[in-house]
Order: sequence, then C-alpha cells, then structure tokens
Amino acid sequence: MNISIVIPLYNEAESLPELHSWIKTVMDHNKLSYEIVFVDDGSKDKSWEVIESLAAKNPEVKALKFRRNYGKSPGLFVGFEAAQGDVVITMDADLQDSPDEIPELYKMVTEQNFDLVSGWKQKRYDNAFTKNIPSKLYNWTNRKISGIKLHDMNCGLKAYRKDVIKSIEVYGEMHRFIPVLAKNAGFYNIGEKVVQHQARKYGVSKFGWERFINGFLDLLTITFLSKFGKRPMHFFGLMGTLMFAVGLCTALYLGCDKLYHVFTHVHAQLLTERPSFYISLTSMVLGTMLFLAGFIGELILRNSSDRNNYLLEKKINL
Repeated sequence: MNISIVIPLYNEAESLPELHSWIKTVMDHNKLSYEIVFVDDGSKDKSWEVIESLAAKNPEVKALKFRRNYGKSPGLFVGFEAAQGDVVITMDADLQDSPDEIPELYKMVTEQNFDLVSGWKQKRYDNAFTKNIPSKLYNWTNRKISGIKLHDMNCGLKAYRKDVIKSIEVYGEMHRFIPVLAKNAGFYNIGEKVVQHQARKYGVSKFGWERFINGFLDLLTITFLSKFGKRPMHFFGLMGTLMFAVGLCTALYLGCDKLYHVFTHVHAQLLTERPSFYISLTSMVLGTMLFLAGFIGELILRNSSDRNNYLLEKKINL
C-alpha cells in the first residue's frame, strides 16, 4: 500500500463527507493505493455515525473510536499503530488542510528520500492576534531550542516514512513536536513544503491560547529527555556538584575570614548577620538535593524496562 492517511478528529461531522470525497478524488486521479484511518477522539456530535456510513460504502476507510476525549496525541498514536502504508500522511479533519498536497508530499518522501516532510502554512487565514503572531513566536522558539529549521512545526499536514512513525511514541501533547521526536530517534532528513491553508468551513477551533504555554513546556521536556533521559546523573549530579562546591567554597571563605579576625583581635560582623552565609548554606543544601535527585533517577532507570531500548537501523546475519 502506498499511503496511509491518519486523521484524528473531534466533533467534525459536517466536514467528514466532503473531506473523504476530496481525498478519494485526489488518490484516484494519481492512481495511488491508500487507506484512510479516522480516529474519533470521543466526539459528542454525529461524527462516528458519519464514519460508519463512509466505511460501509468505502473499503479504504478504517476507523477507531475513543470512549472519551483524550487529545490529538493519543489519536495519532493509535492511528500510527494501525497505519500500514509505506508513507503515512497526517492531516486535520476541518478542511483547513488540502488533500491536493498529498501526492507531492508522497513524492518528497519516496523520491527525495525525506524521512519526514512538514507542511508550512505560509499564508494563513486565522486571526493574526490570536493565532498568527503567537504561532510565529512559538515556532521561532522551537527552532532555537530544537535546532530543526521548520517554519510551522505544529502544522497538522505532514508526511512520514513508515519507519519514522513506528519508531516514535506520541503521548501527552507531544504531537506538536513529532519532528523533534523523529530527530531524537535518528531521523535527520526532515524537510518542509509550503502548503495551502484554507479558512475553516465548519465548526470552531478546538485549541485555545494555553496550547502555546503547554507547548513550550513540552518542548523543554522533550529536549531534556532526549539528552539526559538515560543518564539523569549527568545533569542533576553536575548541577548539584557545582552548587555544592560554590556553597562550600563560600562557607570556607567566610569561616577563614572569621578566624582571621578572631586571631588578630579585629572586630568582625557575626556570620549569622551576613547574607552570604545563608546563601552558601542554601547552595549546599540545594546541591545535595540535586545530586540525590540524579542518584534516585539512576536507580529508577536501572529498573526501567526501557533502559536498553535502542533503535537499530540494519542487521546482517542476525
């Protein structure tokens, strides 16, 4: 099978028939074998009834339904598990992503050997103050922290080589950072394509402003786990040792200075009246706590079933 199209959705009953028809027209015109995997994220409208109707008439339609609303990342995760195509395309169900982009995305993966191609909605039809400006700031921050030069990392329209989606785990709200997860899994050939963005035709957006704050925190989490997930002591131990050393050196200096004034019979300020004394004690306490956090992290990792979970690309005679 050439393509699996994974579409997570929540309350998109009105757009589903039009979206399916559009995808079918594009796929048939380009003579591509495909499947459409709808993942209903606990919709409260008639989305599932529409999907059942489409599946009854069209064998390429597959579908999964959550009992309640979990979010986009769990939807993508189960969709990725079910996908069988050589190339996996993800898109939103609100008709803002154009299925006309699918053939070119497919060619970029199969002919230009990209592991992942992310869409870039260069011209957007969203509100500038609530969507466009925050999105630009958000993506600028992502580029600086992750080192991945994408203009629109959160674009729902993406194409993946099958190996990519089978090698990563999307959870929480990590769907925003699938390119980062792919890079951390060893897939470095990440490309970008300018795609057409369309104004929302039905319903309302399911995401609010809080996604930018949550997204930034998730990016920090991914960055930390990718670098220190299997060696927490290298981070916490180093930070703890440095803080403890600074506090200890400061305390020794204060102690020696006090002894000098005592032996030379020169009046000196009480140690308990000097702010630097409390700063040094706090530094040593925090340093000890950080070191212990790293040590506990190593103990937890030692008993983790994933401690030796490494991704192998190829094997010979094994």
